[in-house]
Amino acid sequence: MSEMATKNKETRGFQSEVKQLLNLMVHSLYSNKEIFLRELISNASDASDKLRFRALSNPELYQGDGDLKVKLSFDKITNTLTVSDNGIGMSRNDVIEHLGTIAKSGTSEFFSNLSEEQSKNSQLIGQFGVGFYSAFIVADSVTVRTRSGLSSNNGVEWHSSGEGEYTIENIIKESRGTDVILHMREEGKEFLNEWRLREVISKYSDHISIPVCMMTKVKDKKGQETEKTEWEQINKAQALWTRNKSDIKEEEYKEFYKHVSHDFSDPMLWSHNRVEGKNDYTSLLYIPSKAPWDMMNREHKSGLKLYVQRVFIMDDAKQLIPAYLRFVRGLIDSNDLPLNVSREILQDNKVTQSLRSACTKRILALLENLANNDAEKYQKFWQEFGMVMKEGPAEDLVNKEKIAGLLRFSSTKSDSSKQTVGFLSYIDRMKEGQDKIYYLTADNYVTAKSSPHLEQFHAKGIEVILMVNRIDEWLMNHLTEFNGKKFQSITKSGLDLSQFDDKTKQEKHKETEEEFKSVIERIKEYLGDRVKEVRITFKLATTPAVVVTDDFEMGTQMSKLLESAGQEVPKVKYIFEINPKNELVKCMADEPDERIFSYWVEVLLGQAMLTERGSIEDPSKFLVAINTLIVKT
Repeated sequence: MSEMATKNKETRGFQSEVKQLLNLMVHSLYSNKEIFLRELISNASDASDKLRFRALSNPELYQGDGDLKVKLSFDKITNTLTVSDNGIGMSRNDVIEHLGTIAKSGTSEFFSNLSEEQSKNSQLIGQFGVGFYSAFIVADSVTVRTRSGLSSNNGVEWHSSGEGEYTIENIIKESRGTDVILHMREEGKEFLNEWRLREVISKYSDHISIPVCMMTKVKDKKGQETEKTEWEQINKAQALWTRNKSDIKEEEYKEFYKHVSHDFSDPMLWSHNRVEGKNDYTSLLYIPSKAPWDMMNREHKSGLKLYVQRVFIMDDAKQLIPAYLRFVRGLIDSNDLPLNVSREILQDNKVTQSLRSACTKRILALLENLANNDAEKYQKFWQEFGMVMKEGPAEDLVNKEKIAGLLRFSSTKSDSSKQTVGFLSYIDRMKEGQDKIYYLTADNYVTAKSSPHLEQFHAKGIEVILMVNRIDEWLMNHLTEFNGKKFQSITKSGLDLSQFDDKTKQEKHKETEEEFKSVIERIKEYLGDRVKEVRITFKLATTPAVVVTDDFEMGTQMSKLLESAGQEVPKVKYIFEINPKNELVKCMADEPDERIFSYWVEVLLGQAMLTERGSIEDPSKFLVAINTLIVKT
């Protein structure tokens, strides 16, 4: 960041990501110019909410500035539009932090991944929550004059034309709060009009809980305008969540969502509820239609605002919602919590715990209803938020079964990688006599679909759930059963499908096991402690051999996941299973030369390890074995 200071005035360079954002704003969003006003009024409303909360412990903050409100005024001569509030205001450091940088990790990576087509989508801006910069859609330059605290000497002025630099200096400001002055470009002059501003305020800001006022001319008894002016309230200024649901239009719900979330797209669905009884509260909860770009960051801020008796308390109320539902937006307004509640008190408060439980159940019920009644819409939800929902069973033991019912995966039922199969629908299609839910974890869909472990399931017509996300192995460590049916990994040693074979086939398998006893002993003797066990398997059709793990040992996918995270992982000891019907296995069994026999073992074990892990411990030994056998053949 470049700095050139003279007294208290200095010129600073924007953080590089801000430059890109401003360019995106100016060049990509002309089709939706009016959103800038919604964003600036929302910011002003937030500033007033925060002042209300601070004033609970410091009433002097209200000193001398009257009722909280947002004021709009314009001047056609100077081509300026001013949005003013008498809220909390900003210090010099606040201005630098909030208007000069975007303090979010991964921002540069986000921009580098934007395609030209994506960069024209205004929804992406909403995922940042940086509505102030939308002012540059309509303005050549923006001046911000702000003051926090009680002294007029605390004033700060910020100015920028959005081209890489901004200036900041200390000023005298008589009133507390913030004035945002937009120096309008040609495309923005349409907003220097009273009726155009009324239209936008009515459309986007009717629900703001503080008055939004505009300077208008006083009319005489005949209805004619005079030269006198006054501040006229334009919006209803009633908190939307306090109104009766029957009186609220769908569009109002959507606009309120955009206000609380700073998202530019409509929500997917919402739930508005007033609860009276043991706890007295109102909740308005939204499911977004798009996931934020940094959703997988578990430090991502919660989307719930907390109000107590309509007084704003905090933005990021993590105590009110579990981490796996961090994509939910909205608010809770409680009548039971004390107004001076702090985060520490909130953490241990019984009312808070009750609110968290109730909110969680309401959201899960909302999603359950969507899954049961609109599969197509639920699929869109799953594509956006499925990965974080998979964190749920480990975090929320009380609702584990409900969350499990909402999970979706691929399966052998179709040739599509789309995750559309739930555990309930799987159970409905289970084969007669089947008492377990069979699943396979793998690195990706292609690997899972072609896994040799599936061969006997295809032959017997048994469906297998394919789990192909990195989180799935971890998830299944926390799910042991669903709806009375136990889960069974098909890569574990405890797999047994003999109940689907007739007695004749079972007797033949026993005979084969007896015939191959000496072969198994030869393999064990050669491999020693490189494997945990060697045995015959009848689950393979064309594949000569596979490796599996013990039921209670760490699986391959979990081992790889921990290794990729840089953790030390105990070496997985595999069970080596060979297919006695395979021609290569028969060649190995008939080989009298122990040296050549050992090469066959290396080839079969190497193939099995490549299939299971994608790598082998000693590639050179594997290649020597292959080359020797090729020459011999």
